[in-house]
Amino acid sequence: MASLNSIFQFLVPKDKKFFPLFEQATSNLVILAETLHEAVNAPKEQRETYFRKIEELEAIIEEIAHQTNLELSRNFITPFDREDIHALISAIDNVADYLYGAANRMRLYQVDKITKSIRKMTEITLEGSQLIHTAVADLKDMKNLKGISDACKRINKLENKSDNVFDKAVADIFENETDAKNIIKYKEVLSALESASDKCKGVANVLESIVVKHS
Repeated sequence: MASLNSIFQFLVPKDKKFFPLFEQATSNLVILAETLHEAVNAPKEQRETYFRKIEELEAIIEEIAHQTNLELSRNFITPFDREDIHALISAIDNVADYLYGAANRMRLYQVDKITKSIRKMTEITLEGSQLIHTAVADLKDMKNLKGISDACKRINKLENKSDNVFDKAVADIFENETDAKNIIKYKEVLSALESASDKCKGVANVLESIVVKHS
């Protein structure tokens, strides 16, 4: 039996509130992930500019998430289930939180030498963020459900790839790094990046749940 919300969707004008907020959130997430990837490929003296930009972008995404939840409390009719809207925007915000967390650890712990594994993991989270942006855009008319599912599968593969890079990087640190402080620094940064990749998978899980309901 169709939910009351889905019946009303045929009677109301096209959503003008939630999808623009999703678009803003995922666009800013891609820019944040790009900025982090640029930061780890930049000379040490230039990184602070990137870190400040990341901090600003994370605050913007957090505000978009807050605005989305406000709209949920104000609107009786939503483009899809209310709990899925809340779960989706929260999952996107979580990715931003951990990417910012990785940047902040590099900044606070003064990680001077950026390793290949850190660069690889920022590359993975950037690709994951781009897939999230594409998949969320496809929610708008629910016509490309296969495209959303395919993006989710790719995000899941990226998360497995990130796990492998993380495991090898940590093993390498313990084998070759003699300074205990450096071991802690690198493990903290890598853990935040691995968590960011895991949170990308969290977005994919929400998207897959929405696709199942509309298939």
